[in-house]
Amino acid sequence: MNSLSTRRVLLGITGGIAAYKSAELTRLLVKAGAEVRVVMTQAATEFITPLTLQALSGNRVHTDLLDADAEAGMGHIELARWPDLILVAPASANFMARLVAGQAGDILSTLILASKAPVAIAPAMNQAMWSNQATQTNLDTLRARGIAIFGPAAGAQACGDVGLGRMLEPQELLELSAATFESDILAGLHITITAGPTQEAIDPVRFISNRSSGKMAYALASEAANAGAQVTLISGAVALRTPERVRRIDVISADDMLAASLQDIEQCDIFIGVAAVADYRPEHVADQKIKKSADTMQLTLIKNPDIISTIANLSKRPFTVGFAAETESVEDYGLEKLRRKKLDLLFANDARDTLGSDSITATALFSQGREVFGPASKQVVARKMLELIRQRFDVAEGK
Repeated sequence: MNSLSTRRVLLGITGGIAAYKSAELTRLLVKAGAEVRVVMTQAATEFITPLTLQALSGNRVHTDLLDADAEAGMGHIELARWPDLILVAPASANFMARLVAGQAGDILSTLILASKAPVAIAPAMNQAMWSNQATQTNLDTLRARGIAIFGPAAGAQACGDVGLGRMLEPQELLELSAATFESDILAGLHITITAGPTQEAIDPVRFISNRSSGKMAYALASEAANAGAQVTLISGAVALRTPERVRRIDVISADDMLAASLQDIEQCDIFIGVAAVADYRPEHVADQKIKKSADTMQLTLIKNPDIISTIANLSKRPFTVGFAAETESVEDYGLEKLRRKKLDLLFANDARDTLGSDSITATALFSQGREVFGPASKQVVARKMLELIRQRFDVAEGK
């Protein structure tokens, strides 16, 4: 299930014999690439042990409302901010009733109240309990609140009855969970993004660099992760927080950035070179701090490796996207760079308007045309850029 790749799924388990199926569901979710954390009610622990779910999920299982190890003891609040999806499987009739009433007597019901993540429940109960008017009324209320209902199925039940009330099988729940992320346009893709400036040493305390803030690249990394991609962010020195679910590699020089870019290139589907890589570096780096003496000082500079060209000219190359920040003839220079470096797509912008800014206007250039994005925030423009990147990637792949 590519759409579950990198997604955060909080699996809630309530008391019921169907809880044994939650072990297989956990295994399938993890296998599909999701990060899974399990929350169990006390009743659930009577049917399956937390240790089993911990071994399968690879994460600690939460059973207590107040957590001595969490910040301020409020583990449920930390958990409430974490997931992309809360899936309660099985969801007992009792739990559904407590959910309708807005009760918060255990960690699972409390974090659902505190979370803004979408919620889905997989009911599991005796067929008479399922058909009871109280349960059906509760079901209508939960649906009206936007909670997705997965199942139940009909069949033989543990009590010997036959009818509606069986929890769906783990594979079915996996597919329904994946369907909630169908809009993830980059699901299953590995994307590498370079960000920020490089620093080219003159001596141990001085270097040559530029004014790149890294904001555009970080916006792209954040939005790509939100769209389901596995993202590697290779970053120069910036004062920005690493986006969630993004693997960040810190580098200093152009040589460092090139080495990091080539390290996992065989697993990379799309390479986006946003970094403002220094074109030149000092030929010699002084071992000690250079002392101020003469009125002038001369530095001999040599050309740095061209990272985006190196990637674009690999025999087994990813779909390669470049950026061109210019101060004049923006589109002309952008088109020249697109052709000369053999890129699949390039975004050109006026550097004077965007350096350090939170907004941008950029022109997408590719062999079949052009498209203008903005002016808008870099976060908004990043989403539009990724939509175009996905579209052009599919064209290149013949899809």
